[in-house]
Amino acid sequence: MGLRDIEMTLPPGFRFYPSDEELVCHYLHGKVANQRFAGGAAGTMVEVDLHVHEPWELPDVAKLSTNEWYFFSFRDRKYATGLRTNRATRSGYWKATGKDRVIRSPRSSSSRSGRAVIVGMRKTLVFYRGRAPNGSKTCWVMHEFRIENPHAPPKEDWVLCRVFHKKKADTEYAMDGEQEIVGGMARSAAAVSGLTSSRPVIITTPTARPASRSPTWTPSRTCHR
Repeated sequence: MGLRDIEMTLPPGFRFYPSDEELVCHYLHGKVANQRFAGGAAGTMVEVDLHVHEPWELPDVAKLSTNEWYFFSFRDRKYATGLRTNRATRSGYWKATGKDRVIRSPRSSSSRSGRAVIVGMRKTLVFYRGRAPNGSKTCWVMHEFRIENPHAPPKEDWVLCRVFHKKKADTEYAMDGEQEIVGGMARSAAAVSGLTSSRPVIITTPTARPASRSPTWTPSRTCHR
């Protein structure tokens, strides 16, 4: 029974839409601790080897909707003594993009600071066809969830993956929006720079020339003897 079959058994209006915290604290933590789930979606979340399966070859049992998959995967280290992960497939590779997002659990908080404790991290990856560094970017995106607990490291290097296929139109729209924002900021900065660095404009107004004085006639004094 796949995730879609499980979702069909739910009452109307209910969907399998877990938060990042639920994916880490409930599903992934249970997988790492070898807990047995009492039915539900977690019981049908399968294990997938990303080195064997291309994004378009993911099993239907892990498929939730037309463009979304959930499954567990075991991270393969690129080197036996290193921390780098090997994410290459037969036709391409998964490349990390952006910064990892911190996942906190509001249910458990630190007694000292009172803040929600960090329980995991979410890494975003994009699939590229070909081999690095000359691969071509595709519309396949993956969110890789891992447990982050320095006091109790996981026994096994399991991760939970959510893979989805973005529509090209959505991707182009997002890229256009980013370029528009960047372009607008650049234009604003250029305008401000132009105002501050341009030479001052001196406006002159014609001044009225003083009227020329007409010669005045002064009567000459005559002496009468």
